[in-house]
Amino acid sequence: MMAAARETRRVVGISEFVVSADPDEILITYALGSCLGVAIHDPVARVGGLLHVMLPEAAIDTGRGASTPAKYVDTGVPLLFRSAYELGAKKERLIVKVAGGAYTSASEADDLFQIGKRNFLKLREVFWRNNVLITAQDVGGSASRTVLLSVGTGEVRVRSQGSERSL
Repeated sequence: MMAAARETRRVVGISEFVVSADPDEILITYALGSCLGVAIHDPVARVGGLLHVMLPEAAIDTGRGASTPAKYVDTGVPLLFRSAYELGAKKERLIVKVAGGAYTSASEADDLFQIGKRNFLKLREVFWRNNVLITAQDVGGSASRTVLLSVGTGEVRVRSQGSERSL
């Protein structure tokens, strides 16, 4: 279980991200359905970041892509990484974990827009182009997820359907 003597929690809302170098901070994002939670951690710099991204590409709405870049995979992920670098993280040390990307209909076959699937495909493309590997993932299915990142330890926990597990 994640616990620190002076633990503080910061909520990352939809279309938001937070990076931190506070080892006592827990970053948490709720209700990941088709959205993705992207957690990064540099164990040497002890910098962590969490992004709650909603849609695959900013090109669908360039005005909002500029004003809310964390809403989109293709603009939010680079922003998350650059912000972590500003706190001392190094790309080659980052551990990347991802959760979410669920389908939003009764079944995957009925999910007309397949936003969750498209979000994860776009994420994999962005990572492939930038030589970034995903260390662990909990994506797809129909369940909503909550993601917690301990900045000090890098531990990522996923809560879903009444249970919690380390990712």
